[in-house]
Amino acid sequence: MLPDNNVKAIILASASPRRKELLERIGLKFEVEPSNYEEGISSELGPHELAKSLSLEKAKLVAQNHKNTLVIAADTFIVFESRILGKPRTETEAKEMLKTMNGKPHSVITGFTIIDTDSNKALSRSVETKVHLRQLSSNEIDAYVRSKEPLDKAGAYAIQGLGAVIVEKIEGDFFNVIGLPLSALTESLKEFGVHIL
Repeated sequence: MLPDNNVKAIILASASPRRKELLERIGLKFEVEPSNYEEGISSELGPHELAKSLSLEKAKLVAQNHKNTLVIAADTFIVFESRILGKPRTETEAKEMLKTMNGKPHSVITGFTIIDTDSNKALSRSVETKVHLRQLSSNEIDAYVRSKEPLDKAGAYAIQGLGAVIVEKIEGDFFNVIGLPLSALTESLKEFGVHIL
């Protein structure tokens, strides 16, 4: 829990209900203010740099409106065979994504940024988790896409939902796959005077 002497407000600059739930799970007191930053996936940056850059821009956009506040922002995407995969917009896109990754490993990369709006101190980090999807039949892919869960999820699956049954194993931080690497984030918050334990 936050110490009583922590006078700074904390804002999660994300519309993701999953990130909100993860921060609530560790007892952090915060408000939600989604960032309207328009994400553009640029191939000029490597995946880790891109994830940190996107999270930094999201955080900066919200931070400029607040004083005496810590702003936390994050961005998550999938890297499969050197290609960055975002969120499918249609069921057809979701099926294509799942067929492409079927039975093969991919990486989930989350970049996060914390900004102190008083000192302008900013810290950005990225975390990578390797996920192995099991070999799925066409019927299984169709059934999963029909559930609507893959839509608007990076890589077209949600490990914390029905997608759990298509994941064979993971290497790394489970929470990173949901969208927020809690261990790395809480370690980084210590640099801003926030101690969860």
